[in-house]
Amino acid sequence: MKLEMSMKKTIIGKVVLMKKNVLDVKDYGASFLDWVYETIFHKRVSIQLISSTHCDPSNGSNGKIGKAAFIEDWTTKKTTVAAGEASFSVTFEWDESMGVPGAFLIKNHHRRQFYLKTVELEHVPGHDGTIHFVCNSWVYPAHRYSYDRIFFDNQAYLPSSTPKLLLHYRKQELTNLRGTGSGMLKEWDRVYDYAYYNDLGAPDRGPKHLRPVLGGNEEFPYPRRGRTGRGPTKTDPNSEKRLCLLNLNIYVPRDERFSHIKFSDFSAYAAKSIGQVIRAEFRAIFDKTPTEFDAFRDIMKLYGDAPKNAAKKMRKNINLEFVRELLRNDGEKPFKFPKPDVIKDNESAWRTDEEFGREMVAGVNPVVIRRLEKFPPASKLDPNKYGDQTSSMTEEHLKPNMNGLTIEEALKTNKLFILDHHDALMPYLKNINSTKSSRIYATRTVLLLKDDGTLKPLAIELSLPDKDSEVYTPSEDGVEGTIWQLAKAYAAVNDSGYHQLISHWLNTHAVIEPFIIATNRQLSVLHPIYKLLKPHFRDTMNINALARQILINAGGVLEMTVFPAEYAMEMSAVLYKNWVFPEQALPADLLKRGVAVKDPSQPHGLKLLIEDYPFAIDGLEIWSAIQTWVHDYCSIYYHSDAMVQNDPELDSWWSELRTEGHGDKKDEPWWPKMNTRAVLIDTCTIIIWVASALHAAVNFGQYPYAGYLPNRPTVSRRFMPKPGTPEYAELESNPEMAFLKTITSQFQTLLGVSLIEILSRHSTDEIYLGQSESPYWTSDPDALEAFKRFGRKLEDIEVKIKERNNDECLKNRNGLVKVPYTLLYPNTSDYTREGGLTGKGIPNSISI
Repeated sequence: MKLEMSMKKTIIGKVVLMKKNVLDVKDYGASFLDWVYETIFHKRVSIQLISSTHCDPSNGSNGKIGKAAFIEDWTTKKTTVAAGEASFSVTFEWDESMGVPGAFLIKNHHRRQFYLKTVELEHVPGHDGTIHFVCNSWVYPAHRYSYDRIFFDNQAYLPSSTPKLLLHYRKQELTNLRGTGSGMLKEWDRVYDYAYYNDLGAPDRGPKHLRPVLGGNEEFPYPRRGRTGRGPTKTDPNSEKRLCLLNLNIYVPRDERFSHIKFSDFSAYAAKSIGQVIRAEFRAIFDKTPTEFDAFRDIMKLYGDAPKNAAKKMRKNINLEFVRELLRNDGEKPFKFPKPDVIKDNESAWRTDEEFGREMVAGVNPVVIRRLEKFPPASKLDPNKYGDQTSSMTEEHLKPNMNGLTIEEALKTNKLFILDHHDALMPYLKNINSTKSSRIYATRTVLLLKDDGTLKPLAIELSLPDKDSEVYTPSEDGVEGTIWQLAKAYAAVNDSGYHQLISHWLNTHAVIEPFIIATNRQLSVLHPIYKLLKPHFRDTMNINALARQILINAGGVLEMTVFPAEYAMEMSAVLYKNWVFPEQALPADLLKRGVAVKDPSQPHGLKLLIEDYPFAIDGLEIWSAIQTWVHDYCSIYYHSDAMVQNDPELDSWWSELRTEGHGDKKDEPWWPKMNTRAVLIDTCTIIIWVASALHAAVNFGQYPYAGYLPNRPTVSRRFMPKPGTPEYAELESNPEMAFLKTITSQFQTLLGVSLIEILSRHSTDEIYLGQSESPYWTSDPDALEAFKRFGRKLEDIEVKIKERNNDECLKNRNGLVKVPYTLLYPNTSDYTREGGLTGKGIPNSISI
């Protein structure tokens, strides 16, 4: 008995958690219920350690389970009014013969949920140092689950190397996360499952609100979204019921939802934007033309400069995040929009041809321009269906601005480039132009690469179905100058819509969601690839769910502000047919667009044909850093191709991703086979690139460039004026008014600018590429060292980007608008958590 007692020891645990909150404030109702349950009913929060080294014969082949220990001082420990973390103690009785804990079970016997951040164990017998459990999970009352909540320590294991005593728990946890595939999912469910995009329309509200189901059919293929389990609508059994418009409580697994800080930021940004719109609309009531801007000076009245530090001291003394963000100042006066970067230094430089061309390589959509290999530009559309869609541009159109080159010479020397939206839009033009608000062309813009590295527009072609296309060439003065500005505006409208629907929404947000679902369903939290990818999935399912609720739904903000209107999402489904996973790699994308050629002598194995291409130059450095990090990390755990081939979780992950997540493309021949380390490294590099750097490049420049809508209008409301018409007469007499009547209306502008202001802001809890949420995300020293090298490399890239932006020879880095290219500036070195409209920084994930 004495010997037995001498072997008894205690393990001191430290639990960091956050109690239930309401926005930024502690939920006092929940705290009172906790007190009742703790003191009157003696219902507490218990934790039981599970051994990873000693078996319990009575528990099958699983590890021994220790005696329940309870979190101490739950009701007596003082915590702040503001929502936040608190640290609690827990003391475990632990017999030396039970070995080293590798997991624990937790049971919440309270009435309300709490957020469990970490658990640390000190003085564990038989183990040197602290054992860390990084949990980051909401724990609901035990009666909400049909299973015990389990958490594992921070050691990564392949399935084959998992301690046998934990293997059952590893498999069971994955089963729990997959769910049953049926039933409506509740907030405490932790189920990751797939569904079609069948929740965008509201057929019960009438024909105007009908939208096709995206995914699961040949006409409209689409990536899958997270399943909610809501029932079908009354009039269409294939469509899912929608929540009422302002209900943002859409099901996503609770741990995928915004943190309270992020949600407070998001809510404050929205509140500020609503105030800005209301103020502008109220002022417009007293205007002679309340629905229109009459001149550029009317648009300028939306913006108001103020010192950025005006409310800084006040914000520092406030602990409530929502209030702090309401008081945020990004250089604007109250109820006014911040002045967008594109007009800060020079209010007219955006109108120049040089800036028009520069934004194709350094703006918010630098991923479309391609090298022109044949003149006139050809079409890939079916001539039997659409007729001959070859461009009507001729050498005579281009010759006056070719700087002495012939077309043949320019093609041979790789001097001609094109921004081509013709084939993407032509099939939908009749439908789009049948709507009330849009009069759209399908455009082609041909540009010359000048000796100074800038791009000079040579001609813009405006095409309509069943009509001869019109070609416009540069002009500066008189009516011809205004017509040229309108031609550029029509091209910008095309580019804005394509950017928002394809470059941004489809090619980042939508395509990544299936990877998130498959990763959580098939890769255990213990799996090294799960640990590698998880940071790059933060908040994405939540922001996508919000988008389905208020942005991309029938009658949503996107349909109201971007030209495809009700055809927007189905058009994106048609263009998803062109999506090829391996081509999402930056080098492959640059080669496909012909803006680079293979060259082993170059640092990244590529030679850029536009040498001053800020997105590509910075992007290749970021791509290379990610690739090196992924290679170093994967090599720690996979020592051979055979280890990749023999990983059952990895095999299930990749199989499900192809056949379910991107199921409409499951038979495509381009999917790589997951049988080598090289394929695994390339695959993970692409996923991280898309979720971090690519999204940053096409998202956070929206307000700096499109916050001033004349620069990037999203709608054109009438066609090019013809001589002899009242519109042409207006063009001659009042060119500003004619221009503004053609592009986005006043209310559309206010709504669109408000949206992109929100989307362009960094949250104050942003975690940038090369940063981690916890220093204990893994216990593997080799992985931690490789991650440090990755961070240092990104900080080196920051220095290089600053140097390039200060190089006056690189004209595309700043342009005439003097906006330095910082959209791919990693911001790894910044731990201030300041956030806001910075125009720089690569967050780890698609979080807005």
